[in-house]
Amino acid sequence: METLQIKNLTFSYPGRQEPALVDISLKIEPGEYVVLAGKSGCGKTTLLRHLKPALTPHGKRSGKILFGGRELTSLSEREQAETIGYVTQNPDNQTVTDTVWHELAFGLENLGLDSDTIRLRTAEMAEYFGISDWFRKPSNALSGGQRQLLNLASVMAMHPDVLILDEPVSQLDPVAATSFLETINKINKELGVTVILTEHRLEEILPVADKIAVMEQGRIFSFTPPEELLRGTLQRPDFIQYVLPTPMRVYDLVGRTDMPCPVTVRDGRRWLQKLNPNPRITTIEREEPETGEIALSVRDLYFQYEKKGEPIVADCSAAFKKGKITAILGGNGAGKTTLLKLLAGTVKPIGGKVKRNGLKLSLLPQNAVLVFTEKTVREDLLRIRPDIDEAVALTQTEDILDSHPFDISGGEVQRAALAKLLLLSPDVLLLDEPTKGMDGAFKEQFAAILKNLCEQGKTVILVSHDIEFCAKHTDFCMMLFDGKIVSSKTSRDFFSGNRFYTTAAYRMSQRIFKNAVTAEEVAALCQQNLTC
Repeated sequence: METLQIKNLTFSYPGRQEPALVDISLKIEPGEYVVLAGKSGCGKTTLLRHLKPALTPHGKRSGKILFGGRELTSLSEREQAETIGYVTQNPDNQTVTDTVWHELAFGLENLGLDSDTIRLRTAEMAEYFGISDWFRKPSNALSGGQRQLLNLASVMAMHPDVLILDEPVSQLDPVAATSFLETINKINKELGVTVILTEHRLEEILPVADKIAVMEQGRIFSFTPPEELLRGTLQRPDFIQYVLPTPMRVYDLVGRTDMPCPVTVRDGRRWLQKLNPNPRITTIEREEPETGEIALSVRDLYFQYEKKGEPIVADCSAAFKKGKITAILGGNGAGKTTLLKLLAGTVKPIGGKVKRNGLKLSLLPQNAVLVFTEKTVREDLLRIRPDIDEAVALTQTEDILDSHPFDISGGEVQRAALAKLLLLSPDVLLLDEPTKGMDGAFKEQFAAILKNLCEQGKTVILVSHDIEFCAKHTDFCMMLFDGKIVSSKTSRDFFSGNRFYTTAAYRMSQRIFKNAVTAEEVAALCQQNLTC
């Protein structure tokens, strides 16, 4: 019997004309690993929330969801808690206690389990997830990656049959994200837990997934094994370029269909080697760093949150060029968000200087929904200025203006928050994880917005874990480590010199081509060699 069966599910949020879900029918077998993919706002999160009754959004619904042959809504609260685990995309939103050990035990205590069982399960989870070394730590002392792993361990302590994850690595650095996804795969394969997951970055997920469901405007138009995905989306070029992983996109761009389509980076590397056994053109030319006016800078910056605590930023110096997009990268807990706050002036440095040159700076926080205070997006924007049409058109937020900020997808929240930021007319935009939850199509439009602002003399500084976006669309990349900027290069030089903080395209092609860091560049080199 299916673990989950969805029959003709249709759902509409209050006050919205278009339904968020339209006639969804889906069967998920026990132990399957299923991925939901699609553009921001297509209904992925809404569908996931319907699979956990405690999180089901308010609105008009028709259709059925069966869990093990029973109506999902007939499950008691205890059955729901024990059998269906849910991990959100924001680690901070799911942590409810003050220490790691208490967080692991919290759900078990609520179920009324005896002390011996609670101690055994918390010990088991701590060992299984490798968190024994920080078992006694305060929850607020953990990095983003550690906190998300703790959320997962706390859910798994309940011994669920189904694990639902909504973009769980969207706020994690590349190394932490890889480790987290490997743990999910382990849970699925070793424990037989059914996994249902949404994620925009598919390179590391598709190789281990059983099925991928691609959504568009509230409907599922494709539900296939990963290897059949390209065939199912051939009539939708926007999905090929903005949903599929890099090896598949390069394969499609090159246009050689006489060989099997690669799914993983490893498959892509082997495919490239067969396609280009003796390449004559192997290099994308390096860019020379531009000289230009400095918009703002920091020198010998020092900051710590607690008097006796470790410094978050120490001896940090950097200069940001006017009219350019600069990305700040680094691991979770490296101090990237703190550096943005120091630049914005929302926290004051203990030592060192921030030179802003009289410019107006505006900060978009990582949790963008926090910038909204009104019942609708429209009301929030009108609080700033009456003429919102240009910002709304630029950020493509027309369809969500009358929605409550908590009823829209993560990508839509980012776009609406950007519209609010633009209404302030800043000289410098400070953006903390701005592409979180955005689909590939809007990332391209978002990049065009930023580049247009730079052409108008604005400066953009963003913190991001989105390697692919930074490689393709930023001018400079900086690495923050041990409280200071340890590297500052053009984006191409930065990514073509790394092994872990680099793109799937570079990992796939580095033994054949030099300096190719995007799917488009790898494909272009292939095509040049095929025609020369």
